[in-house]
Amino acid sequence: MSKSVVEGLEPARLFHHFERFTQIPRPSGHEGAIVDYVLSWAADCGFEAVRDEVGNVCVRVPATPGREDAATVVLQGHLDMVCERNSDSPYDAETGPLKLRVGDGWLTAEGTTLGADNGVGVCAAMAVAEDPTVAHGPLELLMTIDEEAGMTGAMGLERGFLRGRTLVNLDSEEDGQLFVGCSGGCDTNVELAFSREARESDAAVFELRISGLRGGHSGLDIHRNRINANHALARVLCQLLPGGGLQLLSFEGGTKRNAIPREARAAVAVAEERVDALRAEIDALVAEMKVQHQGCDDSVTMTLQPCEADDHPLPIVAQDALRAMQMILAIPSGVISMSQDVAGLVETSTNLGVVRSHGDRLTTLSCTRSSVRAALVATLDRIDAVVRLAGAQSTRQGEYPGWKPNLESPVLAVVREVAQEVTGRQPEVCAIHAGLECGLLGERIPGLDMVSFGPEIRGAHSPDEKLDLESTLRFWKLLVAVLDRLSA
Repeated sequence: MSKSVVEGLEPARLFHHFERFTQIPRPSGHEGAIVDYVLSWAADCGFEAVRDEVGNVCVRVPATPGREDAATVVLQGHLDMVCERNSDSPYDAETGPLKLRVGDGWLTAEGTTLGADNGVGVCAAMAVAEDPTVAHGPLELLMTIDEEAGMTGAMGLERGFLRGRTLVNLDSEEDGQLFVGCSGGCDTNVELAFSREARESDAAVFELRISGLRGGHSGLDIHRNRINANHALARVLCQLLPGGGLQLLSFEGGTKRNAIPREARAAVAVAEERVDALRAEIDALVAEMKVQHQGCDDSVTMTLQPCEADDHPLPIVAQDALRAMQMILAIPSGVISMSQDVAGLVETSTNLGVVRSHGDRLTTLSCTRSSVRAALVATLDRIDAVVRLAGAQSTRQGEYPGWKPNLESPVLAVVREVAQEVTGRQPEVCAIHAGLECGLLGERIPGLDMVSFGPEIRGAHSPDEKLDLESTLRFWKLLVAVLDRLSA
């Protein structure tokens, strides 16, 4: 039997479950297999496990002896993961299993997202529940579904599903930080109609592809000035289309609303004699991008490769193609404003995550976030105005509330004190520019007292995702100590 990649990593129980998680496909909306694993585990441990109507799971864990009178604590995380992969990777997080690697103190997955967001949090909750050496009061392990695709699990949480009124969210990604607030958000779907025409008789079909980008989490990494592949490819096509001789057949970029798109491609038809000149123009535009994004995303590449014409639709009418690319370029994406209250915190941002052409329609999907609802609505209105000018239609979906910080929170006071004792350093208390489920859960459950913490995870929502092993052990020790203190 081959040695497990995580053998010898601590805490062993956490990594045992996490390795199993990486072998089970769990994209948003398809959590059935991972739910089966959790329910089987709960049955083996003798824990009560229930599901609500939307599919969230709650595992009820009895208190350790002597702690039965303590208040119930809810440990919360989400079961789904963002499934991103490099185009040349033989592995696919949507179908599994992932190929794990350990090196230089980090755990990664080869060519795909790792799913430490939020698999590590859920597995930590499972590990403390089954570990007889961990002292705790009654626990409820709340495992929500579909967090990454729109938080529909938290939105639909059945009222009365939870008994506890103290919640520790385990979905944070910064070592040494305690989170007490997060942004709200909303998605925008756009649909633009266009017509098609015949391909020029002397034109061959090529694929224009942009790649080599870093991508990342559309909230946590949005301030890093990384290139949005959809914007970049649209910018290039806006430069090339007006010159004539180039026809646009299709456009496809990004895979997730909440991941900064790393790759995009377009099928174009162009006369063979123009190809060399076209490549020169493309190289010049890419050189400009590298200067603009030097030090943050300067590995960008763009290629123009011949492909089979029969595999692609007829060209989009020239004026429609240019209008579509101008609309993509005009839809805002990136930081809109910084917080005036918290230094260094993004207040409002938006991410043009997905663009697709199919049939006679071009569709886009944007994810907008803000800690100020008025600013969120203003940005959504801005997107609506841009697409209306282009003759497109937009719809909003999945709005969720932010989580307003409560610096007088009793659970925050306990965790701050324990973190100082466990780590020897004062934790930073802050808000996060991402959509933790705490905002929705607090809305659904009046009087819920919440705090969030986790290990160091970098590159979430991209194949660069990696989990810091040393911080994971610190996270575990903090969680164990917090449960002990809350039940003492």
